[in-house]
Amino acid sequence: MHASKNSAHLRPSSLAGVVALLAAIGTGAAWWCFIHGYALYYGDAEAHLNIARRILDSRTPGPDQVGTVWLPLPHFFLIPFVMRDSWWHSGLAGVLPSGLCFVSAGVFLFSAAWRAYSSFGAALAVTLLFAINPTVLYLQATPMTEMLFLAALAALLWATLWFRDSQSFWAVLLAAAASNAASLTRYEGWFLIPFASLYFLVIAKRKPHAILFAALASLGPLAWLAHNQYYYSNALEFYNGPYSAAAIYQRQVAQGGFRYPGDHDWFTAVRYYFAACRWIAGWPLLVLGAAGTLVAISRRAGWAVFLLLLPPAFYVWSLHSSGTPIFVPDLAPYSWYNTRYAIAAIPFAAFAGGGVVSLLPDRLHVKAAMILAIVIAGAWAVNGFSSISWKESQVNSEVRRAWTAEAASFLAREYRPGSGIVCPFGDLTGVLRQADIPLREALHEGNGAAFDAAMARPDLLLQEEWGLAFSGDTVDAALRKAGYTLRRQVAMKGAPVVTIYHRE
Repeated sequence: MHASKNSAHLRPSSLAGVVALLAAIGTGAAWWCFIHGYALYYGDAEAHLNIARRILDSRTPGPDQVGTVWLPLPHFFLIPFVMRDSWWHSGLAGVLPSGLCFVSAGVFLFSAAWRAYSSFGAALAVTLLFAINPTVLYLQATPMTEMLFLAALAALLWATLWFRDSQSFWAVLLAAAASNAASLTRYEGWFLIPFASLYFLVIAKRKPHAILFAALASLGPLAWLAHNQYYYSNALEFYNGPYSAAAIYQRQVAQGGFRYPGDHDWFTAVRYYFAACRWIAGWPLLVLGAAGTLVAISRRAGWAVFLLLLPPAFYVWSLHSSGTPIFVPDLAPYSWYNTRYAIAAIPFAAFAGGGVVSLLPDRLHVKAAMILAIVIAGAWAVNGFSSISWKESQVNSEVRRAWTAEAASFLAREYRPGSGIVCPFGDLTGVLRQADIPLREALHEGNGAAFDAAMARPDLLLQEEWGLAFSGDTVDAALRKAGYTLRRQVAMKGAPVVTIYHRE
């Protein structure tokens, strides 16, 4: 197969214009979120920022600080930004890299759509439908992992289409690099590998190219298995270890907690994921995507549609088989949780929707793209251009943000550089960031043997001047046993009591 005339002559000026457009949209949205303090509303966003920081800013720096469960690439990607103290303290370090990923995802989607539809207008429609989505715009202003994954997914899509048309060895290498980026960012990236390998096997004129892709694409998962084996003596620590999602869910069920909707129930799993997609994508885009699917298939874009459907399929499988929950406000238990997982449907719906534009006469493609974008944006504007994922992060973090601010305010006044502080590494780390206390001054679980010894014999080995804990946890008990003086308690309804101790 050979590249189409249009896809073979993608002008640099066209690409530059798309880059500028995406940068303008993304920067505006990111700045709005940052100045309003939204960037770290998600507890996971705070955690990603601080995990990245502790890789170098730690008493025991090194790759082991990445931990387990969460894949490593997002944290390594954050390091150049998070090691600038003012950016870490303000949270800006989490905004900049995600914004770069947003632009990259949009550019690769545009390039893939140009190659698939041989139409600038159709490619522009795909890009705009992706870029104006409120949840996409919110998450690209946070240090969450979704935007990096979408950039890797879009790059993989473009590289596979390039290989289809060119049989280029370099396309194989780019596809493998994109696959590894995806699989070292989110676990749905692992799910893509066998399907992408099979696609290469089918379309490759030289079958060793397919074997090479499969071998290279497997390196990411193999590296993560090796990391877990080396540091935790269990290659599957991320899957079945005590901090894994499965282990946490099983403890919850054993303690009398309810089972998540969709747990071993395919119908309910599909129902809840589709409900989240309706909230995230909106009916207009979902209908447009459904209508464009057959068009995309008829335009030699069937592989693109299939690849972009794989992440949503992975989430349905996770709801059914992996103890993964999604809560939406119009289904029991009528709350917000993991709604952002439905962002995986946006690239599919946008890409398929662009196929509708390609049905029109060439002279109308750009106008149709603009009209579609205006209609979709107008539908969001009626609802205040609000994102359910932003609402989820706002509602679920309200109490955490309040006690974090109060505890950080106290420590910012009282703590002196070099004093040392012991605390559990988790939500409380946000207190250190806001108080501008470097993580290397903290003793926490990531420090391994030193922390374990201090918890076992705090009367002998706990030397830090300050202590930060949740009332009743291991650190709190150690601080009391070592005779520290309780200086401050932060108690708020619906949250554990934060305790701050000082060695007199």
